[in-house]
This record gives sequence, C-alpha cells and structure tokens, in this order.
Amino acid sequence: MTDIAWIDLALASARPKALGALLRYFRNLDTAEEAFQEACLRAIRTWPEKGPPRDPTAWLIFVGRNSGIDAVRKRAKIQALPDEDVISDTEDAESDIVERLDDSNYRDDILRLLFICCHPDLPATQQIALALRIVSGLSVPQIARAFLVSESAMEQRITRAKARVAKAGVPFETPSPQERAERLSIVSTMIYLIFNEGYSQADPRHEAAAFSDEAIRLARLMLHIFPSEPELMGLLALMLLQISRRPARFNAGDEIVLLEDQDRSLWNQPFINEALALLDKALRHRQPAPYQIQAAIAAVHSRAKRAGDTDWVEIDLLYRALERLQPSPVITLNRAVVVSKLQGAQDALDLIDPLGEKLGGYFYYHGLRGGLLKQLGLTSQAREAFDRAIALAHSAAEAAHIRRQIDKMQEETTQPIAK
Repeated sequence: MTDIAWIDLALASARPKALGALLRYFRNLDTAEEAFQEACLRAIRTWPEKGPPRDPTAWLIFVGRNSGIDAVRKRAKIQALPDEDVISDTEDAESDIVERLDDSNYRDDILRLLFICCHPDLPATQQIALALRIVSGLSVPQIARAFLVSESAMEQRITRAKARVAKAGVPFETPSPQERAERLSIVSTMIYLIFNEGYSQADPRHEAAAFSDEAIRLARLMLHIFPSEPELMGLLALMLLQISRRPARFNAGDEIVLLEDQDRSLWNQPFINEALALLDKALRHRQPAPYQIQAAIAAVHSRAKRAGDTDWVEIDLLYRALERLQPSPVITLNRAVVVSKLQGAQDALDLIDPLGEKLGGYFYYHGLRGGLLKQLGLTSQAREAFDRAIALAHSAAEAAHIRRQIDKMQEETTQPIAK
C-alpha cells in the first residue's frame, strides 16, 4: 500500500482537487503549484514510513497550505514552518479539514483550475500546455518532446500563459449556474483538444500519444463531479469510440488506414461497450448537443461489423442535425463524405466547392476534394488538390497517405486498355 507506484497514483489522482483548493486559498497559480509540489515531496518521504493518510487529498491540502504559508512568511522574513514530525502527525487536523472539505464545493475548485488553463485569452497550444502542466502534472520536458519544441521554448510558452492568466485577473468567487455551464463547455473543448493532439499521432511510443489517455482521464474526472451532465457523457463516449479504433488506424509501416479499410476485429470492444452505454444514458436526457451527436455518429460506425454494413442514411441524418445545432464548414465537409456514399462524388463535390474560401488552408478539405475529383476521372484537378493537401499536412503519415493516392491515380491512368 505504501510502495512508490501506489504513491504516484495517489498523488496523480489527488492533484486536481488538491491544487484547485490551494489555488482558491492562495489565489496565485505559481504559489499553489509550488505548495502542492512541496506537499508531494513530503508525502514521498513520510508515507512509506508512517503509512498513507486516510484521505490523501486532505493531507496534501493541509501540508501544502502550511508549506505555502511558510514560503510566503519566509519571503517576509517571519517564522518558519513547524518540524516535519508536527506536520506529518495530522490526525486531528486531517479530520477537521476533511469535514470542512466535505462542505466545500470541490466542483468549483476543479472547474476553476481547468477554466484558468483554458482561459479564452490563451491560444489553443498554450491552453493544452498549461493544462498538461498544471492539471495533469506532466513535466516541461515531457510536454516539450510531445510538441517537438525545445524545453526552453515550452518553459517560455507556459510562463507566458501563466502571466496572461494573472494579468486577466480570473475571479475566484463561486461561479453562478450560468457561468458554470459556460465553463463546462470551454473545459470540454480544451479536453477534446488534448485528446486530438494525442489521437493524431501514428507512433504509440510518441510522447503526445499519451495525451488521448490523459484527456479521457480528465473527462472521467469531470463526469464524476457532474454525473448528470449529458454532454460530458457524450464527450467521454466520443473519445472512447474514437480511441477504440487506435490499434487499427495505422499499419505496421505507420501508414494511415482509412476507416472503411480497418480490421474491425482490432477495435477495443470494452471501450465501445462503455461508450454505447454512456451515450444511451446521455440521450435519455433529451438534451441533444454537439458531442452527443458526434458520439452517435461514431456509434453507428462501431455497430457495423463490416464497412459495407454502415448505415449511411442514419449518419446523414445525424450530420444534418449537427449542422443545424452547430453550423460549421468542417461539419459540412464531413457530411460530404456521407453524401458521396449515398448520392455520388459529384453531389459531394458540389456541396464542398463553396467551402473553398473558408477551408482553403485545411488539409482535409483538399484531401477529400482530390479524392472526389479522382472518382470523377478529373485527374489533373485531383492532382492539384492532392498537391495542396500535401503542403498542408500536419504529419508525415498524412502526407504519405496523399502521395499513395497520387501514385494509385497515376497507375490507373497509365494502365493499357484491355482488348
């Protein structure tokens, strides 16, 4: 019970709640983070010898708060923190703080912590980096490797994000129900950004590949705090359905395998089953929202034993509902794939051509357009679209996928006609 592996797990699990409470107490992100780190160090030193406390989170908050106060006092040249034995022997104090924590709104502490990380003044890359550092506890070198930047560059990115948050003067009062709903939406978006950062990685050994798992952990945490929020259920269901395909998304050469070509026996069925149960529970609330509908679309694919069994009519209806709820050129682009299945390449091309101005810098727009032009036999135009897609590719796997489409098209156009 007191080995290092258990302690690491306990510290990681307690981090959002403990750090959120310390942030509310000190109202300074750096001070709260330093206090939590000091509490973790003391836990590593004392728990193996004295055993774990009854409530690790309460212990970390108590010790972290005292450590933070001591740091502030030392800067002011006042008295020091009590001896280690006094701090570690927190039986009565721990009971008191647990009782008070039970009366506290843990939801607001964690939500505030996540909301600070996804402050609207921060670019998406800084939101993700700050959340991974503050909420998830990843080290700067880990995050830097995942984003393929130097440690100093990532340190500067996180420092700038903290400074911008401090300058923005984020309020620490308990948010109103309306503010809480707005924050939930923003936090959900940030979690999904983290998920996609990891999901796009072909190599499971890459640092960023683990981001998907971390996003799922954060979504589970949020759903534990807000168990009746159907859109959080939808978000978690969507990520589980998508991650269930991870073993089949790339072949042995790290090449992209399209959904219709994937070996569905490799899909993670326990994840699919959990996601379908979550989605069913969410839909019973009769409060349809974007993540629920996207999860419903992914569920249709997951229920099809073969690509040929896919219910494209149902997917088309779901995309139309999503377009009405959240109009977006990207959603229309995705629906165009369904239109090509149901009505043909020309109708799909007619649907996406007006999107060129808005999606001109989007890899998937040019990739899909090239594929549709290829189906229509317009090879020169298809080649032009494919070339543009390669220029906009975010990864070597994406670029290689498009090059294979070009090679296949060239082979088809140079084959002699059979007599």
